[in-house]
Amino acid sequence: MTENIVIVGAVALGAKAACRFKRLRQDANVTIIDKDELISYGGCGIPFYVAGDVSDETELRSTSFHMVRDEKFFLNDKGVVAMTGTEVTKIDRSKKTVHIKKSSGEEGDISYDKLVLATGSVPRKLDMPGTNLKNVFNVSNLRDAIAIKKKITQGQVEKAVIIGAGFIGLEMAQALADMWEIETTVIEYFDQVMPGFVSHSISLMAQRCMEKDGVKFHFEEIVQALEGDEYVTAVKTNKRTVPADMVIMSVGIVPNTILAKEAGIETGPGGHIIVNERMQTSDPDIYSGGDCVLIKNLVTDKAAYIPLESMANRQGRVIGTNLAGGDARFKGGVGSFVVKIFEKSLAGAGLTIDVARKEGFDAVSIQVAQFDRAHFYPEKEIIYLELVVDRKTRTVLGIQGWGGEGSEMVGRINAVAPLIMNKAKVEDVSNLEIAYSPPFASAMDIVNALGNTTENFLDGMYKPMQMEEFIECWKSRNNGDCFFLDCRADADAIPFQEKFPEIWKSIPHDELERRCDEVPRDKKIILLCNTGIRSYEAQINLAAHGIEDTVSVESGISGLKDCGIEF
Repeated sequence: MTENIVIVGAVALGAKAACRFKRLRQDANVTIIDKDELISYGGCGIPFYVAGDVSDETELRSTSFHMVRDEKFFLNDKGVVAMTGTEVTKIDRSKKTVHIKKSSGEEGDISYDKLVLATGSVPRKLDMPGTNLKNVFNVSNLRDAIAIKKKITQGQVEKAVIIGAGFIGLEMAQALADMWEIETTVIEYFDQVMPGFVSHSISLMAQRCMEKDGVKFHFEEIVQALEGDEYVTAVKTNKRTVPADMVIMSVGIVPNTILAKEAGIETGPGGHIIVNERMQTSDPDIYSGGDCVLIKNLVTDKAAYIPLESMANRQGRVIGTNLAGGDARFKGGVGSFVVKIFEKSLAGAGLTIDVARKEGFDAVSIQVAQFDRAHFYPEKEIIYLELVVDRKTRTVLGIQGWGGEGSEMVGRINAVAPLIMNKAKVEDVSNLEIAYSPPFASAMDIVNALGNTTENFLDGMYKPMQMEEFIECWKSRNNGDCFFLDCRADADAIPFQEKFPEIWKSIPHDELERRCDEVPRDKKIILLCNTGIRSYEAQINLAAHGIEDTVSVESGISGLKDCGIEF
């Protein structure tokens, strides 16, 4: 008898599972059901459609060979029946049927042998007045994006407020401020952008970059209400009222698992569906993945919510294989991500230092700055990487980075992510083989330098000062406890010495050996250079002369300036 596969949801995971299964089992029937008419689109491309980088929404729904993925495409090209404008309202596990309701009002039941729940997520809602006003949007699907872009292109938006500084919030802020030059304000509950995903210093670099391009930020504020009569006119927080013609809510997502819960499928405390490595739910004939489920965090070995489109596609392939009788496994992930911030990129994988400590690790982090290419190559720029490791076991727990237009940063994060997945040690980062040619990397790549520097710290050879520590120290610089020793060339350092003559001294690192007597021995010495390389060498030199109360500022003057520190 012909096997019937029914898939609820047709964006990322659902479409992938359907097509993978059909390639393996041409004889079976596959039906994908979605309540929207717009299906199988690249959801992560929505901000770039709004920005104008993607000119038409059909491009997000098209294959690389320019065929729009609609009902006709799935039937003719994939042999899959796509029922759009159709909602699944109930699952009857005993009868193995789903009850459907079409937009026309027609209802009925569809039988299944195996069922896939690819219902994704829904935007998290804030309990406050005004969320139903016009021109208040979530960016949860392609229709939201089309509506937002229509308002913008019709000239109806001069001031926009984005609530939330996560992935969607930052990408939408860039979309509005860059292409459309809309006055854009981001309001965030926490004290930084991308909370939980990057360290505070890395977040400062992204924040300052966006501020230079006109985006305003308000941190540690609680949105209390959206104001207006019919249309939104302002956002009220516990500290201020911000005028707005448009508000975009980007305060996170929650799994859309009502169907699963009502069918008695096992879910976690947050409503996420529980699945095994084969992506099976508590009912072995029902599979699920993507934004619906919990998976294993390969750093903590705990169940975690990692709703990423790339992960959903890979899980979809696993499901498709197993529907066809295979035994594919999805073992988990470390949450690798990248966000485009104007001409820069913000990326990471694994745990931040704060999250790692909350998870019980004896975690430390080291940050380095280095050119993305050989220092002598004409086209180059400084990028930043931060490694999080366990002090006792030297296990790599996470990495984050800032800088470059994309590939420069993504390549490094992607190189280290598999090491994190396999619980590699810091020495594995130091010795990671990186393809080298001057237009692409340094002979000792920044990834290797990051591992080496972390090794030096763990072995007691390197005493760093993190940017946050420097910021606090600089605020109290006149209390007489610290002395700032600038190891750069005089041309770079003398202006600082002249501006702060009592606390700042210029001694180029290659002159330090013969000028050690100029360094005070009764103060803490804070060593600086452009990126941290010369200040580290100076630290070793001073230690050899008995001056050991020193710290070397991570990422140097370059990093401090990119964090917005003004001298």
